[in-house]
Amino acid sequence: MNDSPRALKLADRIKVIVATMLDTRVKDPRLGFVTITDVRVSGDLQHATLFYTVFGTDEEREGTGAALVSATGMLRREVGRQTGVRLTPTLEFIADAIPENARVIEDLLSEARGRDAELAKSKEGAAYAGDADPYRVPREDEDEDDEIDEDETDDETDDSDEVDGETAADREDEQGPSTGVSGREGV
Repeated sequence: MNDSPRALKLADRIKVIVATMLDTRVKDPRLGFVTITDVRVSGDLQHATLFYTVFGTDEEREGTGAALVSATGMLRREVGRQTGVRLTPTLEFIADAIPENARVIEDLLSEARGRDAELAKSKEGAAYAGDADPYRVPREDEDEDDEIDEDETDDETDDSDEVDGETAADREDEQGPSTGVSGREGV
């Protein structure tokens, strides 16, 4: 569909003209309760596609489609007379699938609601296989452990170089001065 203002204006005008003609002038007994839902006009204003819906059974829809095809010439002549365009657009009628699609979507939504209700019903008596909260939570230490004596912290800082009861000074006496290179010294 072309978004030009002229094409949109012509589409709206064609929709009104055809709907009025179907209501007042077309006397075909096959014509059912029809509604023109949308009209799309090509960019060069030479072709108009009319979408319609029919309230009724499949047989009534087929009959209405045949009646619209047989009345196309009269409808096109009236569109040309009332719009005043230089070239009257051709008219093409297409059954609109929106009602059927909406019905299918409604059926799917009701099925989903039913499944959700079954799931909620099965959840009512269910229990967790493990803990209700399976994620680890940091333990809260008691208030007694939080209070650390200052003497204990001083001892820890002094013996920071101590490994298995041996200080760094004791190791240096046994091995000689540390050169910062591991392995052999002075090779």
